[in-house]
Amino acid sequence: MKKIFFILLVTGVLSLLLPSLIAQTKPVKIYLSVDMEGIWGVVHGNQVSADSPEYAAGRRWMVEDVNAVINGLLEAGVQEIVVNDSHGSMRNIPAHELNPKVTLISGSPKPLSMMEGIDESFSGVIFVGYHARAGSYASILDHTISGAAVYAIKINGQEMPELGINAAIAGYYRVPVIMLTGDAETCRQAKSILGEKLVTVTVKEGVGRYAARMLPRELVLKKLIEGARDAVKKISEFKPFLPSPPYDFELQLHNSNQAELGALIPLVKRIEPRTLKFQTKDYLEGFKLLRVLIALAAAS
Repeated sequence: MKKIFFILLVTGVLSLLLPSLIAQTKPVKIYLSVDMEGIWGVVHGNQVSADSPEYAAGRRWMVEDVNAVINGLLEAGVQEIVVNDSHGSMRNIPAHELNPKVTLISGSPKPLSMMEGIDESFSGVIFVGYHARAGSYASILDHTISGAAVYAIKINGQEMPELGINAAIAGYYRVPVIMLTGDAETCRQAKSILGEKLVTVTVKEGVGRYAARMLPRELVLKKLIEGARDAVKKISEFKPFLPSPPYDFELQLHNSNQAELGALIPLVKRIEPRTLKFQTKDYLEGFKLLRVLIALAAAS
């Protein structure tokens, strides 16, 4: 009888501990979405434009920032890292200069754009080199997806920067954002949307839209490594971000003519001369329709 009781006791204890033991031994897989305006050193559009002689320097700073984050992740024991080049043509990161241990997604167009490759298998998401939403004060090259077309994007009534729009895509797959790097205002916006626990690394402080106070380079690289390590250590504390359905998308454009073609799409309403609105039950479907509307507006 004692032997049977002991077996039952051990079985019960194992049934309680096994799920947490499995969770602790699950390989950590991290996804990096990398933009360029929030990279250290960048203060002007010439530094992020392929047709400018200043672009080479921007690319070098970009891969240095990314590699620093990767080094921190590897030091923290991350087993798999996927990097998605997410700026402009999405062919900015020199593949041969990126840490050879990671997977790089490069080129465009991509179905999920800045979040291409994300799925349920990832443990966390890091946004590197991100920028603030259009109309932000003292933030380098602030805009939302398309500087030529978008005045503002609201989801369920809340104005969103790209970091919020993309965080919700990660949330759709039940993956939390654990870290963000960029200028001071971008880091502030990230915490206001994703929570104070989010690990942020400020690489520069905006003086205006085209001027910033750069933190010392060696200090920034050190902070990027430490931030990535810290984010992985606290990964269990982060929760996925996703607003509650149904999803009301509102797209405010710069000019009234930019809303004309989009208004012809079923489900899309033109509520003001330059504002389009629609509602979906599925966030990913809403995001894809939003991208179409922005592309039509930019083409106008």
